Amino acid sequence: MSNRSQCFRLASAAAVMLGVAFSAAATEAQETGVSIENVRIFDGTSASLSAPSNVLVVGNLIRSISARPIAAPPGMTVTRIQGGGRTLMPGLIDNHVHIALSTTGQIDLLSDATTADVLQARATAEARDMLMRGFTAVRDMGGPMLTALPKMDKGELPGPRIYASGAMISQTSGHGDSRLPRERSRRFFGDISKGELLGANFIADGRDEVLTATRENLRAGASQIKVMAGGGAASAYDPLDVTQYTLDEMKAAVEAADDWNTYVTVHAYTAKAVRRAVDAGVKCIEHGQLLDEETMKLLAENGTWLSLQALDPAPPTAPESTRRKKAQVIDGTDSAFKWAQKYGVKLAWGTDFLFDPRQNAKQTADILKLRQWMTPAEVLKLVTHDNAQLLALSGPRNPYPEKLGVVEEGAYADLLLVDGDPLANLDLIGDPAKNFSVIMKDGKVYKNTLR
Repeated sequence: MSNRSQCFRLASAAAVMLGVAFSAAATEAQETGVSIENVRIFDGTSASLSAPSNVLVVGNLIRSISARPIAAPPGMTVTRIQGGGRTLMPGLIDNHVHIALSTTGQIDLLSDATTADVLQARATAEARDMLMRGFTAVRDMGGPMLTALPKMDKGELPGPRIYASGAMISQTSGHGDSRLPRERSRRFFGDISKGELLGANFIADGRDEVLTATRENLRAGASQIKVMAGGGAASAYDPLDVTQYTLDEMKAAVEAADDWNTYVTVHAYTAKAVRRAVDAGVKCIEHGQLLDEETMKLLAENGTWLSLQALDPAPPTAPESTRRKKAQVIDGTDSAFKWAQKYGVKLAWGTDFLFDPRQNAKQTADILKLRQWMTPAEVLKLVTHDNAQLLALSGPRNPYPEKLGVVEEGAYADLLLVDGDPLANLDLIGDPAKNFSVIMKDGKVYKNTLR
């Protein structure tokens, strides 16, 4: 065979192989879509549903919304969902969860049998359950959730988008100091506490330790930082009226977070704790049920967010001190919601379930409590669009930079198809197993009863 013929044959073989490679690449790169047809849309902000509409999802984003049929681009594989006049709305957002810490009781958490692997397995299962309740995004306000995020974001594990804070930062004797009475401080002849070993909290005192704790969370991938600024109802050793962290310590956390272009949110109920946090530059307050009217005005004037909850009473099995503190917080809830609305405070909502796994199934039902202060349209806007605005406060540390909490072109395809009109009957939201026909997160369908 001549050199020329051999070269020709080699060139032909190379061309064939190259063609196969291009063909495979084209197949891999071929876009897929989901067409959701004949639905009425709650877009996250409007007080009424749209006219019958069609929505095309391509990849993980909403590509088109139209009252007319939407033609898929040539060559695209499209899955069609016939909405039958149901309501399409954004996925729900819970701005105050503790995914891992809501799966176990306090005593169980301190048991030697509750290892990091055990807690992570429980948290993974609870994240899946949250998604199947219709929550497509949550803000985790303290606990070991950072290690599971990559798998959830890749779709390898089912769960909502998680804005994780990492370990809660607490002073000694603060709301995040989970040591038992017999446990000494690590500074005074003791060991590192079980909560710290599990990644639930940092016990940090003084400016230097607060800086280190904040930076450790940011290094691990936290979206925002959670600091304990006052006493708590669920903890045994810190009364509600206690103010925690000096102004300088609080500023240390704020400065470190600001250097990473994100923000600090604080656990605080009282006016003194909240005012100190505002002075330090904190951007969001968790709770605030014991605020006075003047401090609520201050939040509005400063543009500080208030992440508020309508909490349940402590169970009868809880210590008397815990039940008494919880009742005090609940008594202040009505005023907190009314004043926040009166003065135009930037309001967000969350459940804050903690240490009682039985509560978790009530996550969507908790939304229904908001009817005491809001119309159904206002409630749905709060738990979708408004909550998403707080999530976006993470700036460059926001792991999900496209729009959340809305149904509009270019937004993430985090969607629920509701069997009925939740603007007319908000009770539909309280029973997701029955009333959510389709649950989609990031363009992927996790539930579809309309096949």
